Amino acid sequence: MLKKRMEILISPTRLDNGAAAALRIAELIRRAVQQRDAANIILATGASQFEMLSYLVSLPGIDWSKVTAFHLDEYIGLPITHPASFRKYLQERFVAQLPTLGRFHFVNGEVEPLGECRRLGEWIRRHPVDVACIGIGENGHLAFNDPPADFDTEEPYIVVNLDAACRRQQVGEGWFATLEDVPRQAISMSIRQIMKSAAIVCTVPDERKAVAVKKAVTPPVTNLLPATVLQQHPLCWLYVDEPAAALLAHP
Repeated sequence: MLKKRMEILISPTRLDNGAAAALRIAELIRRAVQQRDAANIILATGASQFEMLSYLVSLPGIDWSKVTAFHLDEYIGLPITHPASFRKYLQERFVAQLPTLGRFHFVNGEVEPLGECRRLGEWIRRHPVDVACIGIGENGHLAFNDPPADFDTEEPYIVVNLDAACRRQQVGEGWFATLEDVPRQAISMSIRQIMKSAAIVCTVPDERKAVAVKKAVTPPVTNLLPATVLQQHPLCWLYVDEPAAALLAHP
């Protein structure tokens, strides 16, 4: 299965794109369970993950009781009852759909942030990740690592400041009514922690992500466009629909 570079897979629609990504993720989870009797995964949120998660939880043949999942990021200070809460998102779209799920490690943005980073870091260090299921932001971020992202820290989870482009995206996707409503800080899995995953499946639909997708696959690797770091991962698949792939050179 080893590859030398990122593989880009293009589907005609975002529904097809989400299904294709979910099938790859399911394959990787099943393989880990077969080989080690356990699988550890990372899950992202946002509009880009809707179809993938919906399809993933419906797939047969996955022993979810042997799966431990880690939450990628969460706003600081946002209650779980808020419509934009990523804990709420994953509880409803993933955890509640899988009653036999082994364990889910949520990021709690309502407690002291540095302590929460340490708590989560201790857990994930004991659970090497088999597959990270992620997206790319309109500003090229991975998780909430906005540019210029910290490519050096070895801490698994960190406190980050959200830039204006990231916050505008959250308004544009309908999670918040105004820019002022969007929190200015979050707890995020770090770039190095994401890159430690044995495999990465990156799901990126929609025309509004086309510029970010084009830049992400184009050298050089730079923390000013954090997603470019995926070019360095040995086992990374980028799933895009036709609109997101609009600026790529098709074979």
